[in-house]
Amino acid sequence: MSQDDSIRTEDNDASAPIHPTPMLDELEGGKWPSFVTGLKRLRDAKDKPYSAFMNDLLGQLEYSYETKTGYWKGGAVSVLGYGGGVIPRFSEVADRFPASREMHTLRIMPPAGMHYNSDIVRKLCDIWEKYGSGLIAFHGQSGDIMFQGCSTENVQPAFDEFNELGFDLGGAGPSLRTSVSCVGHARCEMSCFDEIKAQRMIINEFIDEMHRPALPYKFKFKFSGCGNDCANAIMRSDFAVIGTWRDDMKVNQEEVKAYVARVGRKYAIDHVIAMCPTRALSLNDDDSLEVDNRSCVRCMHCINVMNKALSPGDDRGVTICLGGKRALKIGDLMGTQIIPFMKMETEEDYEALRDLGRKMMDFFSENALEHERIGEAMERIGMPAFLDALEIDADPNMVNHPRTSCFVRTEGFTEEAEKYLERKAHKDRLDIAAD
Repeated sequence: MSQDDSIRTEDNDASAPIHPTPMLDELEGGKWPSFVTGLKRLRDAKDKPYSAFMNDLLGQLEYSYETKTGYWKGGAVSVLGYGGGVIPRFSEVADRFPASREMHTLRIMPPAGMHYNSDIVRKLCDIWEKYGSGLIAFHGQSGDIMFQGCSTENVQPAFDEFNELGFDLGGAGPSLRTSVSCVGHARCEMSCFDEIKAQRMIINEFIDEMHRPALPYKFKFKFSGCGNDCANAIMRSDFAVIGTWRDDMKVNQEEVKAYVARVGRKYAIDHVIAMCPTRALSLNDDDSLEVDNRSCVRCMHCINVMNKALSPGDDRGVTICLGGKRALKIGDLMGTQIIPFMKMETEEDYEALRDLGRKMMDFFSENALEHERIGEAMERIGMPAFLDALEIDADPNMVNHPRTSCFVRTEGFTEEAEKYLERKAHKDRLDIAAD
């Protein structure tokens, strides 16, 4: 049967012939599960209202593969009182595939830490079977629950029911985007602060920036409880909050010896000692572990491997990195360390984090160019000017890499180093007094 023979004449006709998809079928033959199989399962659910939609969606996708052309275009679709959160998609080949002429996506913010119970998940699925395609992604790289495939007329009623469950639209367009935190202290012994509390506080504070886009471009907060960075904050967020500690890593020497006895000295040396990026670890003759804590960069590898023997220190807090992003403009950027360490224990500590977030957002909205992320703005104006504008003292921890040019003026270096050391000593005295 040719593509033309299978063109539908009536929307949502579940009895219409199934579109042949020979090219998509090839994607089901690989080693891993295929999204095509999932779409076909939804298509073949003849008792569901989205069956015809999925049939035409697969037909359009096959047609795109044949012609090597995409046929989705944008538009403007949202819900009452909101300026974003819905990703509109209209088909340019709706005459061929009328049931999938609209495929809008609702971005719904997940609970902090992505905690659900089975009852809530079932209710979310029921709503999307009622109003959408049944196609859900937990979660997109944005962090949202992606409810994909909805008609314009069903966007508002679907959102209303999600909202009644306590869920809200996430960010889209030039706005604050949906925030993400790792599961954190709820289940993870590596956690160095209350990630869920920090995320909820930040989003509640800046929710208007999410629903009524008014920024030069998007801005993301992400929260990871330790250097493992399970929320992918350093590489994929403008404002990354990463848990860390500033005292010595805790070592249980008896567990170290038990680990070495179990796996052997050669394995322990090859997979722990030799893997330390700064050579901060050494194994003594008695199989105890020696740690050069001044050289430790909190990469988490040794702690992950020897999780019974090693754990983060007790003086815990966060590091703040700015400017992480994917491609566009100047290419991929990882977050630049702006605040080496902040305590995250008292309400005042969390308020200081919120105030810093507001300062960054204000700077971004007032100084960034259109379609420019904060990392690109930092690159454009330079780190010294950026730090001056935000009244943040320069710190050696902010250095990305040493200069590669030997033609550097060094007069005044000693004086500046002494100023830095005095500022650091003064801050340490204040921290001790506060404790």
